[in-house]
Amino acid sequence: MKNKTPQEQELCESITKLLQIMAKLRAPDGCPWDKEQNHSSIAQHAVEEAYELIDAVETGDDDLIIEELGDLLLQVIFHSQLALERNAFNFQTVVNKLTEKLIRRHPHVFGSSNIKTSEAVLGQWEKIKKAEKLGTKH
Repeated sequence: MKNKTPQEQELCESITKLLQIMAKLRAPDGCPWDKEQNHSSIAQHAVEEAYELIDAVETGDDDLIIEELGDLLLQVIFHSQLALERNAFNFQTVVNKLTEKLIRRHPHVFGSSNIKTSEAVLGQWEKIKKAEKLGTKH
């Protein structure tokens, strides 16, 4: 395995700390509100935070964008913690699945496809996505 750069190491530590904070919030001695939540009770927050991100982007205020991206990330972290408590999946599972999807849906970057235009990329993305949903090869 390749050695991590200082920036990569710092990122790993930041993510680990974030996951530990979420686990602490849900622990028996954690936050009463956080402990009461479940997937259903917090699902709507993801939609609200997405709209708040759109508003932040429209302002062009990077500090506000950072704040709203953090709020969206909290939703991912929270749902991942809830799933971990059910022994269903964890944050790493989410990251790994997303990584696999991005590689799979970008064969023009990571594979042998040689498409060159944005339109062709979008068409290829939709074709691959449809095949995935049908459980077939693209």
